[in-house]
Order: sequence, then C-alpha cells, then structure tokens
Amino acid sequence: MTLDVQIEGIGFWAPGWPDWDSACAGLRRGDAPSADAPARPSPALLPPAERRRAPDPVLIACEVAAQACDAAGRDPSTLASVFTSTHGDTAITDWMCETLARAPRELSPIRFHNSVHNAPAGYWTIAAHCHAASTSISGYTASFAVGLYEAAVQARSADEPVLLVAYDIVSKGPLAEVVQSEAAFGIALVLAPARAGVELPSVTLRVDAGAKPTALALPGAFAALASGNPMAASALPFATALVSDAAPVLVLPFGVRGGLVVELG
Repeated sequence: MTLDVQIEGIGFWAPGWPDWDSACAGLRRGDAPSADAPARPSPALLPPAERRRAPDPVLIACEVAAQACDAAGRDPSTLASVFTSTHGDTAITDWMCETLARAPRELSPIRFHNSVHNAPAGYWTIAAHCHAASTSISGYTASFAVGLYEAAVQARSADEPVLLVAYDIVSKGPLAEVVQSEAAFGIALVLAPARAGVELPSVTLRVDAGAKPTALALPGAFAALASGNPMAASALPFATALVSDAAPVLVLPFGVRGGLVVELG
C-alpha cells in the first residue's frame, strides 16, 4: 500500500537546536549547536507547576508537538496524535529499578505514573484539552518509521490531519549499557491527506520487505546526535532529506518488515 500525505508543520528540539528553524540552519550549513539554547525545553502549553515537575520525555514531546501545531496553524485540541519512542522514560525506569532493589516502600506513585509509555501523550492531551484519539507505540530502532507510517495511515483513513510526535531521552544507570542513548531529541510533524493544488512538502510512503536502510551523511554535530540517540538515527536523515534541494528517496528501518521507502517532494 502506498500512502501520500503532506507536511503542514514541523517541531524540533535537541540540545543546541531548540526549534525547526535553527535545525534547518544546522542541516543546510552545518552550523554548530547554539551554546545559549536552553538545556531543557519549557513548553508554554503546560502549566508552570507541570513544567517544573514533568520528566524530560513529557517536556520534549509537548514542546515539539506545540511547535508543529503552531507551524501548521492547527488547534492542538482538534488533532488525533501518534506518539512514538524507542525506549520511553529510561530515567524513571532506572530510578524505579534502583528503588525496588534498595527500598521498595519508597517507590513513589507520583513518579511511577510517568513511567508508562503513553505518559507524554497523556500530558499533551490534558494540556491541549484534546479529546481526539491518541496512540502511543514503539518499534525499537524502527520507532520513527513505524510512527510515521501509523500517522499517515490514520490521516488517510480519517481524511484528517494527524500529529506525529517522536522522542527519546538520555539513558541512565545500568540500563544505559543495553538501552544506549546519550542525548535528548524530539521531532513532531502535522501530517495531512494530500490535497491537489496545495503547496506543501509531500511524502509518499510504502513498505518494501527487501529494501535496505539508506546511509545518508549528516552534517556537523547532527552526525553525533544521530549516533547518540536511537530516534534521531532515523529521524535526522528524514529531516536532512526534507531540507535538501533535491527530491530524494530514502529508506528508513522498519523492523522485521524490511524498510519504509520515503519519497519526498
């Protein structure tokens, strides 16, 4: 099955690149990350108290989601969403494992509820007053492609725009040996069904069981970010292709089903 969608808006956050405009400058010219950029995002959509206590996956996911909705001119309360993460909140998972081993009675239910994979989606839908459907998924190293395909399927089947939010954070403790992630990263896209006469970046997707992932060179510090974050490893080649002058075709890892062929126009 081939899916055609259009990108209405993009959100982006990584250390030194707090938005899509700064990321574009880095991807096109190889600009170094800004030393003045905040170390953590602070999404305005969340109330101040929530911003102070929310874990990194929530902050990153809500920040890039709000950016994408704003760029698309869409009301966040109206959009169905797909949230995807390779490993979820590894920091809280590490804390829970350490606490259970040391002093099980000290396990905090307040922190525990942030450990579930759909916690960022929950924060987002509550803050955005959104009652539309929300899906939270993971496909290990294919998580970005799986999320992209799922969002495109939903956009085409419902004939409505869908918000895709993809993120991963820094791994902590012993888990870091098996769940390797050395930097935080998030990207969001508002995908809409392709419309004739609408001038927006277009994406055509199809699954090919025999396709091998494309090895796409990344500029400057983005190469290090891609090697240090499992979501960035797939999402950054996609982002690089978006800002290139050509209309490239690339293949993203898609798990046991081979590759996701992405044609950008």
